[in-house]
Amino acid sequence: MNVQAPDGATRNRILAALPTATLARLSPHLEPISLSTRQELFRSRERVRHAVFPVEGAISLVTELADGRPIEIATIGNEGMTGLSAFLKTEWLPYRAFVQVPGRALRLEASVLAEELDRDAGLGDALKRHTQALLTQVAQTVACNRMHSIEERCARWLLMTHDRVGRADQFPMTQEFLSTMLGVRRATVTVAAGVLQRAGFIRYTRGKITVVDREALEATSCECYAAVREELDRLLPEAPLDTMRRERGLAAAS
Repeated sequence: MNVQAPDGATRNRILAALPTATLARLSPHLEPISLSTRQELFRSRERVRHAVFPVEGAISLVTELADGRPIEIATIGNEGMTGLSAFLKTEWLPYRAFVQVPGRALRLEASVLAEELDRDAGLGDALKRHTQALLTQVAQTVACNRMHSIEERCARWLLMTHDRVGRADQFPMTQEFLSTMLGVRRATVTVAAGVLQRAGFIRYTRGKITVVDREALEATSCECYAAVREELDRLLPEAPLDTMRRERGLAAAS
């Protein structure tokens, strides 16, 4: 008996890292969904009912200060999953998640994920590695926001988003949104983006950013981008192309 994996399943690093039998069991429960800009996936301190595995696009994890100002703490794309409370069995999280760049994802009910965690260590091992990669990103973001210039931080954020949209050179992004993600005034982002644009690294027009010279953008970014990327690649390497065959038919395992 063969089980058809949902389209894009092995493009998500967590799902690609799973043993074949584990992915086969989960496949009937992985619901393909579309991610639209600003779509809220869960709210702070509300029960998380689904785990979401992005295939394309990018999701922001945001905490809010007492005065309501949002600050991004991490970005998640096809390397990860939102809704870690389903893995940690804590029901809710102290931050919210919403879509920053539209795309596609696979959604799994938290109860199904919990059942698989109790049944097989394969999924738990992959989620432990994802959790460490996420903690590394959060810690590096704290240091970056404290120590590095707005141009360096802006370059880092653009590179991370570029990675999470499949290296598509153009993606939707307003300066207002970017200022919210970086926790600075819009005027500050306007200046930083202007510096990068005049240098020929990016092009910004009508709510869209185009990465023109990625190597130059990497040279401009602080060391935080490389630190986060290296740890992610160590913990959850990108799947080789031959894993895509699993989307065409997985051997079901009991």
